Amino acid sequence: MIHFNIPPFVGKELDYVKEAIANKKICGDGAFTKQCNKWIEDKTDTKKALLTTSCTHALEMAAILCNIKEGDEVIMPSYTFVSTADAFVARGAKIVFVDIRPDTMNIDENLIEAAITSKTKAIVPVHYAGVACEMDKIIEIAKKHNLLVVEDAAQGVTATYNGKQLGAIGDFGCYSFHETKNYSMGEGGALLIKDEKYVETAEIIREKGTNRSKFFRGQIDKYTWVDFGSSYLPSDMNAAYLWAQFENIDKIFNNRMHTWNTYYNAFKPLEEKGLITLPFIPNNCEHNAHMFYFKAKDLDERTRLITFLKEKGVQAVFHYIPLHSAPAGIKYGRFHGEDKYTTKESERLVRLPLYYGITQEDINTVISAVKEFYK
Repeated sequence: MIHFNIPPFVGKELDYVKEAIANKKICGDGAFTKQCNKWIEDKTDTKKALLTTSCTHALEMAAILCNIKEGDEVIMPSYTFVSTADAFVARGAKIVFVDIRPDTMNIDENLIEAAITSKTKAIVPVHYAGVACEMDKIIEIAKKHNLLVVEDAAQGVTATYNGKQLGAIGDFGCYSFHETKNYSMGEGGALLIKDEKYVETAEIIREKGTNRSKFFRGQIDKYTWVDFGSSYLPSDMNAAYLWAQFENIDKIFNNRMHTWNTYYNAFKPLEEKGLITLPFIPNNCEHNAHMFYFKAKDLDERTRLITFLKEKGVQAVFHYIPLHSAPAGIKYGRFHGEDKYTTKESERLVRLPLYYGITQEDINTVISAVKEFYK
């Protein structure tokens, strides 16, 4: 079986995990955590980056920093992972879902403004497949209505929009380093903070509501409980695993991009015949080869395709069930306007195996199987 995903491993991960253990500090904010934070800050040119235990927790921290309260409204696409909504629902918010663009599968920036009410506090664009939302328009709307922007860039690490790193454009950005992502620490994420005024509060939230970070910097002689918070710090062993991949970021990126381009070029004739729809990358966006998907004709064809590929030893999968149609989505949110594309396009989408180190032989097997199906 050609697996859909195998977590990245470049070779030095175990050495660095052993080093973290030898440092006799394997809890949060050890040497490797600080190195990773600094790497993200330098790469993205953002004020502060803080590794977290997951992208879910990064989103939760962002929701707290946005001061989301009971009855507030938050606008986002329905075509996303549950964490995007969960983080704000946990603070008592009502989720307002907006339709997506069929070309990028991202939130339709032209439908956001009509969904804004007096209760709206934030907009949460999700950069699907590492392809950026139209951030200039979204930031313009947010400024006009005095709203905060939280980028769910779980899939967008190292991808750019108009030359800017995803996650570093809005007020807050949230990364994922889950084992299914381009760069991984098993479970993990990061919160990116644009404005320095939020940094101290973010550190307090992340350190269980204490000013422990200031204590370790020598700014105070003892630390205490000062506000609401939780434990959002990953183990330094996880950060050590991630650091090995940050050191090899270009190697991983180039390998994934080779696979993505090979798929795209191989399937272009199928698109030209009108059999499938390939991913669309806007000119001002550079993606990161997070995933390769294409769209079948409809749900029935996709189901048959996935079954066929499984019989050929290829693990292909679909993706999100739109949140607004889920029981919790109905309970905690509402869909603004018409669901013209969200459900229809999500039912067509199929994802192919793509991970660091997939062999050329396996790539060729996947391509052959897809082409055989469409003969």
